[in-house]
Amino acid sequence: MGIVQEAHNVKVLGSGERVIVLAHGFGADQSVWKHLVPHLVGEYRVVLYDNMGAGTTNPDYFDFNRYSTLEGYSYDVLAILEELQVESCIYVGHSVSAMIGAIASTIRPDLFSKLIMLSGSPRYLNDADYYGGFEQEDLDQLFEAMRTNYKAWVSGFAPLCVGGDMDSVAVQELSRTLFNMRPDIALSVAQTIFHCDMRQILRLVTAPTHIIQSMKDLAVPVVVSEYLHQHLGGDSVVEVMSTDGHLPQLSSPDILIPVILRHIRQDIAV
Repeated sequence: MGIVQEAHNVKVLGSGERVIVLAHGFGADQSVWKHLVPHLVGEYRVVLYDNMGAGTTNPDYFDFNRYSTLEGYSYDVLAILEELQVESCIYVGHSVSAMIGAIASTIRPDLFSKLIMLSGSPRYLNDADYYGGFEQEDLDQLFEAMRTNYKAWVSGFAPLCVGGDMDSVAVQELSRTLFNMRPDIALSVAQTIFHCDMRQILRLVTAPTHIIQSMKDLAVPVVVSEYLHQHLGGDSVVEVMSTDGHLPQLSSPDILIPVILRHIRQDIAV
């Protein structure tokens, strides 16, 4: 195993001809895909990895400067693909990893045959002509809560993010992976994500893009999926599911899995 693979806990499962990369979002790790993976390994070569800063990675490898922008993560994706000698992949990015993949696809478009964005957003802050779902005051309060008492913040944030009560298995799962993160790293990652503005790069994304979104999502208003559709540089399609929450792969796998499999297998009709 190469240095990059080891640092990111890369796993390659299945033995199909086509490669699928599954990329997790904030507060999670590759285990967030556990319900989906069994449906893919018989047909595809599946690449799983952890974003630097996830609780499963070595905190000593987290470079606060490198990961102060999403580009740092995008170059990690490209390094993983290079080390695995992947020539083309279907990239499934959840939450912030939707934009991480989008950036990577503008640097090396030849490596990405298709992007699937699940609960992705180019900007979380509201702007004059853009609704991202958050005001700066909301983010200031979120960051302050993380600084003051990280454990208490997780206990409140996880059910809001997942869309369920504290007793649900999905909430417990997100709580577990959030608790695994070092609090100062979690805060830094959250600040990078919530302050990012990727709207200008969307027109540079030429890979066919499938946008999948929950009807109700604390982090990403449903109008954002239409914004992505209107501003991406290549062909795109949107599907809004009847699910509640930012992590439907954990909270509503029975609804998400058939949808995501269809988008993986079917191309956009032009």
